Amino acid sequence: MLRRLLIASTFLMFLSPLTVGGSATAQDASEFVVRLNRIENQSRQMAGQIETLQYENRQLKEQLRKFQEDVEYRLQEGKGGAGKPAASPSGTNPGQAKPQKRSDAFNPEQNPGRPGGPMPLGTTMPSAAIATAPPSRGPSVPPTVVDADDEEPGLSPPGLGGPVDLTPPSRVPTTGALASPSRPMTSVAATTTGDARADYETAYGYITGRHYEQAEMSLRQFIQSHPRDAQVPSATYWLGESYLQRNRNREAAEQFLKVSTDYARSPQAPDAMLKLGISLNALGAREQACATLAELERKFPSAAQGVRQSVVREQKRARCAA
Repeated sequence: MLRRLLIASTFLMFLSPLTVGGSATAQDASEFVVRLNRIENQSRQMAGQIETLQYENRQLKEQLRKFQEDVEYRLQEGKGGAGKPAASPSGTNPGQAKPQKRSDAFNPEQNPGRPGGPMPLGTTMPSAAIATAPPSRGPSVPPTVVDADDEEPGLSPPGLGGPVDLTPPSRVPTTGALASPSRPMTSVAATTTGDARADYETAYGYITGRHYEQAEMSLRQFIQSHPRDAQVPSATYWLGESYLQRNRNREAAEQFLKVSTDYARSPQAPDAMLKLGISLNALGAREQACATLAELERKFPSAAQGVRQSVVREQKRARCAA
């Protein structure tokens, strides 16, 4: 009995590893099958993509061929469209072949009776005599001047009218459409008198008169002629204002930036920084405009109340963050 129990226990101990190994082998086999199926699916997808790419490649080649044929046809049509020249006879030089004529050229041999063709001698009809041909006075002299010299005084010569009056006309009265301006529009060279104060007053007068183009030229000339004058910051500010009034926002921003940085201690610096923010907002640089307006309060804490109110108004207009 004991021997049988020993044999049974030994047999069970021998079968237990085989059972465990068999289950592991079955699991590995199932995983292998799953991976194989996955690889097959990927292979089929890649094969489909390859076929699609090959089809598209064939389509592109066909389109390219048609495009090349169309270009060649258009080039041949642009060169004349008459086709290739006829082949030269054997034994002759092709370069010595007679050039072809244009199809729209006039050929007198085919149309002998049309105008422009040669006429046989003796077939032309004489021209009709001119009834009243005025005597030739010279090929290049105007008839009015010559007739004025030859005709009797007081009579109007034939042709284009009386003699040419070369005397300057009398003073032409101005009409309502040509009203004289309140300030004479002199050139820039005429405004430079050498006196810095007079030149600045002249340029500032153009600003107050809303003549911004003349103001721009005068202010630029003032800054160039008097670079060390005390009115240069003010002139630079008004130069930027002349640009801003004509929607030349980039040039205006350059001038206002120069005033707020190079002449930061001038009375015009806070206003210039305000106008710099306005110009930047007009250019579409809203973030830079908001940053400039916010910096104004820090850089110029003693700015006038009107400038501060304008800053708040422009910040709302630019939709700056609070």
